[in-house]
Amino acid sequence: MNDLFPSLPPSARVWLFAADAPISDAALQSVRQWLPSWTSHARPVTAAAEVLSERVLAVAAVITPEDLNAGVSGCGIDSMTHAVEQTFAAHGLAQVPALAVLFREAGEWQTAARPAFRQLARDGRVDGTTPVLDLTPTDLATLRADGVERPAAETWHGRVFRLGLAA
Repeated sequence: MNDLFPSLPPSARVWLFAADAPISDAALQSVRQWLPSWTSHARPVTAAAEVLSERVLAVAAVITPEDLNAGVSGCGIDSMTHAVEQTFAAHGLAQVPALAVLFREAGEWQTAARPAFRQLARDGRVDGTTPVLDLTPTDLATLRADGVERPAAETWHGRVFRLGLAA
């Protein structure tokens, strides 16, 4: 992942959007076509977008790396979020609810509400080695280092659902 968004600095702000189905190239291109028009308080935002693990749209951006949120204002963030939501809707996608867990089962991405995922853990259907999507990185350096698809034990999922790595 070290080559992710090579034109942006490690301090670039990252936003991750999980979709309920694989994100198509056409959906990615729609977001990429919108990005050059993105501004924040009349300042152009330098941004890029990629699809990670088939289901996550990553948007990275910077105006001034030293500023909070890499210089992108709240209104600028809202503008980008609306553009992503509109793109998802136009391509038959929906954003996965923020409190859902995305995990791989039999090679396919599954979505479960947190109580349902907790029950899967209790039943032994998921464990610390189960791949999950971790949408917590907020800067490019962290995303490059950790990625989004990781064993549950290495993410917040492991702590919350008490999923250690199998021996």
